[in-house]
Amino acid sequence: MTKKKAGILSLLLFTIVAILHILHEYVTPISSAVLMWSRWIFIASLFIWGWFKKSLTTWIMIAMAMGIEIGVDFPAFSQNLQFLSKIFLRLIKTIVAPLLFSTLVVGIASHSNLKQVGRMGWKSILYFEVVTTLALIIGLIFINLTQAGVGIEVPKALLTELPNVVPKTWQDHIIDIFPENIIKSVYEGNVLPIVLFSVVFGISLAMLKEQKKKPMLEFAESLAETMFRFTNIIMYFAPFGVGAAIAVTVGHLGIDILKNLVILLLTLYVALIAFLLFVLLPIALYVAKIPIKKFIQAIREPVSIAFATTSSDSALPIALENMERFGVPRKIVSFVIPTGYTFNLDGTTLYLSLASVFVAQAANMHLDFWHQLLIGLSLMLTSKGVAAVPRASLVILIATASTFNFPLWPIMAIYGIDELMDMARTSVNVIGNTLASTVIARWEGEFDDEKAKNFTEV
Repeated sequence: MTKKKAGILSLLLFTIVAILHILHEYVTPISSAVLMWSRWIFIASLFIWGWFKKSLTTWIMIAMAMGIEIGVDFPAFSQNLQFLSKIFLRLIKTIVAPLLFSTLVVGIASHSNLKQVGRMGWKSILYFEVVTTLALIIGLIFINLTQAGVGIEVPKALLTELPNVVPKTWQDHIIDIFPENIIKSVYEGNVLPIVLFSVVFGISLAMLKEQKKKPMLEFAESLAETMFRFTNIIMYFAPFGVGAAIAVTVGHLGIDILKNLVILLLTLYVALIAFLLFVLLPIALYVAKIPIKKFIQAIREPVSIAFATTSSDSALPIALENMERFGVPRKIVSFVIPTGYTFNLDGTTLYLSLASVFVAQAANMHLDFWHQLLIGLSLMLTSKGVAAVPRASLVILIATASTFNFPLWPIMAIYGIDELMDMARTSVNVIGNTLASTVIARWEGEFDDEKAKNFTEV
């Protein structure tokens, strides 16, 4: 059997599975055992196709399909697989700090023009704020169109205890940027203090004489290369971690939950798609001027990981590596993407604006558009520095609801499907930040078009 025949076989079996489920739903009942075995035969064909394809991204997608099936057919057993996703996330977290430190130090210290660092900084912040504002507006438009919160009833099963949140002032958010103890920041996984420490360290190293600078610079270069190889090794475990994460999510939520809040869920997904098509796609075509197909290839793997794990951190190492291979210089990609994890949360901003109005609608509180915009801008500011971990945005939403005297009970409904919403917004965050690195590289005149055109998946 060839790769082409294996692909055709998988497509044929998928068609059969789809027809069986349509017949079961709308024509005549079909045995659940028949439906289950048809799905598993299809997944088996995917394994054959993956064997010939020999692509890590392909295996990640196959693992996601298998994870969904395990979650549907064996929900109780699927919860036992959570340790695999936790192992994967832990391995990733060990990479983040040394990778950020080494790449930023090398990128800054090896560059003789320190003015470029400052120039990249203000260009990045300007770009981030413009794009996140557009995301905010799109979220408000769509939630007002669908009125998803009007007349909603909260299922009793979702009346779970919400986390306690201590409101933070704007001064607290500024303080959080500065590392109290770099070891503590590494331990807690706070990206922005690590970035700030690394930038200042890199600038300090660049100001030294060549004789004293060279040993530390060579160490940082060696550390960066080692961390990239470390990433490559860990990525072989990605299908297991990603598949397990999907299985746990599906097994925990089931598919019935979607029936209760389907309008809200669809509103978010459609709004995010609109943001991708009407904001990020034009930026990619006319500002960054990058080959779209090759860019999709470059981000496919990190986005898949982010979607399954609902953690931007898990996608960071492979995103840095792929964007460098795509044509973005290391000094730019290592600065822009980590900074974007704090200041350029497009998916999170859109979600928060949408969810806050949903809470008001569910509570039967009328808000005019300007009031909604004020709340949205407040959310955009308070979300800066939110941890790149699952469900972090929900904490921000609870804090904002308390600030504006919104009731918390509608958030209980959101809490029940937040895992599914988190998948989408985290994926868009990763797409937005990888694209941002290409924009800044283009503005700096350092984007390598040849690398982009010749990009191939590992």
